[in-house]
Amino acid sequence: MSLLQPKKLKYRKYRKGRTRGKASNGYTIAFGKWGLKVLEPARISARQIEACRLTIIRALPSSAKLWVRIFPHRPVTKKPAETRMGGGKGDVVGYEARVKAGTILFELDGVSEKDAMHALKLAADKIQYDTKIVSKNPWVEIEQKL
Repeated sequence: MSLLQPKKLKYRKYRKGRTRGKASNGYTIAFGKWGLKVLEPARISARQIEACRLTIIRALPSSAKLWVRIFPHRPVTKKPAETRMGGGKGDVVGYEARVKAGTILFELDGVSEKDAMHALKLAADKIQYDTKIVSKNPWVEIEQKL
């Protein structure tokens, strides 16, 4: 199992910072018919993205097409347990994707509405943030906050 990670970084370690505001890019469905949208600013780890991707793929027939719209670019550091203060910043333990409220995480096509809802609901359970299933068709209203 290979987790997502960038090939090259400008800096090896980043500060934590904050993610606020609403998405100005990536908030509409661009490729598929169904999507999973996050409703609050989030830090989604590479492990969570991979877990969601595998869950969606396993829940759908092979004719389905899946797009992952986010990528974990930012490194996350952690100091070892029971270490005294000081001594610099910890080692990189993984990568995360920073997303603003309203960003589409995953998109699906080539499946029925029922199958898409089921697969995206399973994926939403893997993420600790509020999400919503959205449709490209403006006449289809999906009023379920997951």
